[in-house]
Amino acid sequence: MKNTAAELTPTQSTWSADLAAFDASLRARGMADKTRRAYGVDLAQLAEWAAGHGLGARALDPRMLRRFAGVISERGASKTTVARKLAAIRTFFRFLVERGELEANPADLVATPKRDSYLPRVLKPGEVADVLERIPASTPLELRDRALFELAYSAGLRAEELVNLDLPDLDPDAEELRVTGKGAKTRVVPAGEPAWRAVERYLERGRPPLAARSGGRRAEPAVFVSKSGRRISTSDVRRRLAISTRRVALDGGVSPHTLRHSFATHLLEGGADLRAIQELLGHSSISTTQTYTRVESGRLKRVYKQAHPRA
Repeated sequence: MKNTAAELTPTQSTWSADLAAFDASLRARGMADKTRRAYGVDLAQLAEWAAGHGLGARALDPRMLRRFAGVISERGASKTTVARKLAAIRTFFRFLVERGELEANPADLVATPKRDSYLPRVLKPGEVADVLERIPASTPLELRDRALFELAYSAGLRAEELVNLDLPDLDPDAEELRVTGKGAKTRVVPAGEPAWRAVERYLERGRPPLAARSGGRRAEPAVFVSKSGRRISTSDVRRRLAISTRRVALDGGVSPHTLRHSFATHLLEGGADLRAIQELLGHSSISTTQTYTRVESGRLKRVYKQAHPRA
């Protein structure tokens, strides 16, 4: 909604009020800020399109929502993007139904397009080892990076989960850590000995000189801090990983999520139960975790084609 408050039409004003109330409800439910902002962007696009046709939220029916989905698809949005926007719209209209402002959710009658097939990139165990073992361990920042990426792979953590780790979340004696994931959900996950050794070296020799640069502010609770002694950001994590992957001449496209995908796939290849992997990753739905069965199936097909004489 680009107009200023003074210029809003009655329809635009109603949309603004509805979206503000919806955002407040998501905040009250503890939805992650990143997810909440994504919902806001998707719904603002619907609001702008609908208001341009003089339609408020309560005037939209399944036919109009299908038309909106067709418009964004024609503008070049992928099936995955259209599906995500429809999921946000479905949640918004469910909110209106729960408030008693609609009898039924019109988005429930709009089919979600079949998503584009996507298999995440997975590194081989040897490639992961190369990335981790080639990280120098001389300076405080190098000690931090080694601990950061050892833990990312060993525990299968998202970038946001890594940067949100606080010192009390670590339990080296039990070799476990408490992780706050999407939707502020907490889980306790194990990490292996190489990761804990790297973390202990960092906490002993790397973090103290970095934290001392915070300039006398209150003590920083974050495990991983920057050269100025403050909590690092997810962009810092991605940038430092890019440096580490260039060191071993890996092809581009390696992200913190690549380490997470590799963690899950290597567990599956080693015989881990899918439900256990779901819990370790913090997935709310087993269908999300099942992506890794497709990764493993794809790997087996490649091996078969390379090795079988009648493939």
